[in-house]
Amino acid sequence: MIASQLMAYVAFSALCILEVSAVETFIAAVYEHVEILPSTIKPASCEEALALMNQNLDVLEGAVTSAAKQDAHIIVTPEYGIYGTNFVIREDIYLYLENIPDPQVNWIPRNDPNRFGHPPVQERLSCLAKKNSIYVVANIGDKKLCDASDPQPTDGCYQYNTDVVFDSEGRLAARYHKQNLSVSKDLFNSPEKPEFVTFNTTFGRFGIFTCFDILFHDPAVTLVKDFHVDTILFSTAWVNILPHVSAVEFHSAWAVCMGVNFLAAKIHNPQMKMTESSIYAPDSPRAFHYDMKTEEGKILLSQLDSHPYSCVVNWSSYASSIEAHSTGNQEFEGTVFFDTFSFVELKGVTGNYTVCHRDHCCHLSYKMSEKGSDQVYALGVFDGLHTVLGNFYLHICTMLKCGTTDLKTCGESVEAASTRFEMFSLSGTFGTQYVFPEVLLSEVQLAPGEFQVSSDGHLFSLKPTSGPVLTMTLFGRWYEKDWT
Repeated sequence: MIASQLMAYVAFSALCILEVSAVETFIAAVYEHVEILPSTIKPASCEEALALMNQNLDVLEGAVTSAAKQDAHIIVTPEYGIYGTNFVIREDIYLYLENIPDPQVNWIPRNDPNRFGHPPVQERLSCLAKKNSIYVVANIGDKKLCDASDPQPTDGCYQYNTDVVFDSEGRLAARYHKQNLSVSKDLFNSPEKPEFVTFNTTFGRFGIFTCFDILFHDPAVTLVKDFHVDTILFSTAWVNILPHVSAVEFHSAWAVCMGVNFLAAKIHNPQMKMTESSIYAPDSPRAFHYDMKTEEGKILLSQLDSHPYSCVVNWSSYASSIEAHSTGNQEFEGTVFFDTFSFVELKGVTGNYTVCHRDHCCHLSYKMSEKGSDQVYALGVFDGLHTVLGNFYLHICTMLKCGTTDLKTCGESVEAASTRFEMFSLSGTFGTQYVFPEVLLSEVQLAPGEFQVSSDGHLFSLKPTSGPVLTMTLFGRWYEKDWT
């Protein structure tokens, strides 16, 4: 009898511990930060560099404290948020860097600040996390001395654009070195191999990558497909490029396609087209911020599922099952961010169109609420290798508003429209499973709850659009062909 009661007690206790240790939802926060920049690009001393970083940390501390008071479990801050974006060469940024150890050393900087030299920024981040009982994600710089026999780098030191995570006890929980550098390659080194950084919490499994990484297979896609993370932490200084890779449309589409939560914290700099911090779930945007008018920071919070649900999509099934719509000899070429698309103009208020490039065909059915004489829309397709800022093999179907009534402006950056759509259906014969569905309304706004992606791979409206449409796009990435 005693033994059976003991077993029952142990089983009950284990169940209680499991229920306490794992939660079904959590509150996420991201902070869009107006960076405080140095008066000179290259600091005169370590003390001058630290003073600048502490100014930014003072602001970030306010955001962390605010998030914690609203019961957030985790907060993400932007890339370059602590030392700024205006550096030109490696030497300019060196004094802002610290030695960041491997998290396996089990280190709480606030308790033992001199264990790995003296890293004041890590110590302060650790204190912030512990004081507020919150996970803090920040972007700083890591420096590692290299062997004298190593020919690269020539200055004897590896410099890495680095994301760090401190848990609610102030412990260094994760460190990620950015792989894909783009314009920052003159400041930092890439790791020899991509790093796949994850960590577990009571509110899900998290993965980390930074800014330009999102356009590549590694580490971004691998974290989801092979490491099965629930939520991506994304620090960025993203420059918005319409019509297809403005932050809100592309990052929300990435969350939908990959079936994960996505927490994006961005630098706020309207002059550089930097804004649009956001919190996305696979089923809908939960919070997003687009502000090109003010010079103010912004904190966003939302509740998310710890383990979001995603479904499998066959992105070519629907398009392969329907007949091509005849368009006659109406096709023309247009340029979208240096790539030559094949377009066909949408002539009427309602219609069905097909346009093809090589073996890739796009199908559109639509009905507009009205169509002004000054509003021109076109259906476009691209199948090829994009080579500006990197190699990206793209499969794209897009319906977009042209800049003016001149068809040569189809593909230009456009932020305003006046035409709403009663319904639409867009599909394509994609050769990749990685297709990111975008719907963007006038003034660069999203359309939550107004469209859906079917399991057979077509993007369709659920209701008339709440605002005029800028673009509807299926943005496909064929990673295997990036180097063909």
